[in-house]
Amino acid sequence: MAISHVLIKASAAEHSAVVNFYAQALKPLGSKQLASFPNGMTGFGSQRPEWWIAVGDTNSTVHVAFGAPDKEAVDAFHAAAIAAGAKDNGAPGPRAHIHPDYYAAFILDPVGNNIEAACMVPSGAK
Repeated sequence: MAISHVLIKASAAEHSAVVNFYAQALKPLGSKQLASFPNGMTGFGSQRPEWWIAVGDTNSTVHVAFGAPDKEAVDAFHAAAIAAGAKDNGAPGPRAHIHPDYYAAFILDPVGNNIEAACMVPSGAK
């Protein structure tokens, strides 16, 4: 099952900072801002908007995993997100408890959402 899109919310006061954060953090994954509407709805993706940020109530957080093409992209996502102001929530590395070939990194975005970049690295690959 592929994810069609995900929407998160940021308060009006934080919206611009959150959009700027994701512009930096998602760049290593080939994503860029593709849509922006006057109501603040902003969409990111590589070919079509898949990650949406809306202005709204931020009482809840979400966990979302972005697929990455390889370990280097996972590492670059984590580094870019930290540089953009994220909090580390799991450094890049294998996650054998999920799957023997699973490699991922986790960050908390500016409003506390748990965001992951992940890929499959065949056993024995460096």
